[in-house]
Amino acid sequence: MKLGIDPETLETLQQLKTRYGDTVSMLRPNGRRAYFVNKPADVQRILVKQHSRYVKGPGFERVKMLLGNGLIVSDGDVWRRSRTMIQPAFSRQKVHQLLRVMVTCADRLALRWARLTKQGELINITEETSEFALELILISIFGPDYETTIVADGGNPFAFLSRDSTRDLSVVLKVRKLREMLLDIIDSRRQRGANDEFDFLSMYMQATDKEGAHFTDDELLDELMTLIVAGFETSANTLNWVWYLVAGHPDVEDHLLEEAKRIMPGVDSVSADNATKMVYTQQVLEETLRLYPPVWLFTRRSRENEVIDGYDVPADTDIYLSPYILHRTDHYWPNPDRFDPERFVATAAPKKDRPFFPFSLGPRRCLGEYFSFLEMKIHIALLLPRFRLALTDTREPELELGINLRTARDIVLRPSLRD
Repeated sequence: MKLGIDPETLETLQQLKTRYGDTVSMLRPNGRRAYFVNKPADVQRILVKQHSRYVKGPGFERVKMLLGNGLIVSDGDVWRRSRTMIQPAFSRQKVHQLLRVMVTCADRLALRWARLTKQGELINITEETSEFALELILISIFGPDYETTIVADGGNPFAFLSRDSTRDLSVVLKVRKLREMLLDIIDSRRQRGANDEFDFLSMYMQATDKEGAHFTDDELLDELMTLIVAGFETSANTLNWVWYLVAGHPDVEDHLLEEAKRIMPGVDSVSADNATKMVYTQQVLEETLRLYPPVWLFTRRSRENEVIDGYDVPADTDIYLSPYILHRTDHYWPNPDRFDPERFVATAAPKKDRPFFPFSLGPRRCLGEYFSFLEMKIHIALLLPRFRLALTDTREPELELGINLRTARDIVLRPSLRD
C-alpha cells in the first residue's frame, strides 16, 4: 500500500477508516508495516505521553531539503537543544512587543484593499493573505533589515514562497540562494553590534544553550528558514479559509463584526488584552482550523516496541495521524462537515479533551501558535469592519494536499466598503 503526502493517501486512509475503524494496520510495498491511528487517546499517547518513543516518520524528505535541519525536521538532542534555545522568543511578553508590526501590516493591507475596491477590482484573497502573512513574519524576524536590505530594490526575494506551493527542487534552489542573503544580514548585525534591535533574528542570535553556546551559522540559517516558511504558511492558509467561510455564512460575519467593533474599534484599541477578549473570533479561527488544519498529515516512527489500541507495534514502524480525518470524524464531531464556530464555546468540553490538534500536541506543538492567533485576530478585527467580501464562486474549493493543506485554486472575492 503506497502512502505519501498526496490526495491518494488521504483517500486511502479515509477508506481504511470507513472499512476497518480507527486503528488500521497496513503492509506497504517495501514490506514495512505501518499503522493509521485515529483515536484521540492514542494520538495523545503518541504525541504527548510517550512522545520520546517516537521520531519523525516518512514524508519529511522534501521539508528537510527546503528547511535544512530546523526545528520542524530535527529529532533527539538536536531538536531538544534548538527548542530550548528558541522557546523564550515566543513567550507572550515577547510576542506582545510585535503587536505594532501586526497593526502596521493590517493597516497597509486595508489601504490596498480600499484602492482595489474603489477601482472595482476583485480581491484574490489567497494571494492577499499570503503576502500579508509573509510580510508580517519577515518584518518580525528582520526588523529594520526588511526595508534596508530585503526589499531595498523594490521587490521581495521571498515572494516566490507565497506564490509557488510546489516545494519542488526549483524552490529548494531558490531557498539556498536566500540563505546567502540571510548570512550577509547576520554578518552585518554582528559587525555593527546591533543587539538593541527587537526582532526574532536578534533573539535567535543571542540565544544560548545550557553550555553557553550560540547557534552556528548553519543552525541559525536552518532555524530562520523554518520560521519564515512555517511562520507565514499557517496564518496565510487559515485566513484564506476564514474569508471564504465568512463570506458564505452571514450570521457568522455579523457576530464577528459586532465583536470587532465592540472590542477593537480601530488601531488605537489594539492590545493583547483586547485580543484575548475576542472569544467569538477565536471560535471562528478554531473551527476553521478544525475543518482545514494546515498540516493535514503527521507521521511518526516507533523507536521501540509499542502497543497501540491493543495491537503490537514493533520498533521502526511508521505511524500515520491525520488531523483532517480526525477533525471530520462524526463520532467525535457531530455533523463534522458543517462550519459551526459554536462547537468551541467555553462551556463545551475542556480543550484538552477535544480531538483537535491543528498545531500538533505535546513537546512538538508549534511554538508560534499564540503568535499566529494574535496576528489573525488583529487582521480580522481591523479589516472586517471596513470591507465586506462576497463570494464570486459558490463551488467549494478543492484541496491541494501537499506538505500543507491549501486551496487547489485561488479564492477570489468581490469587495465593498462598509458604511
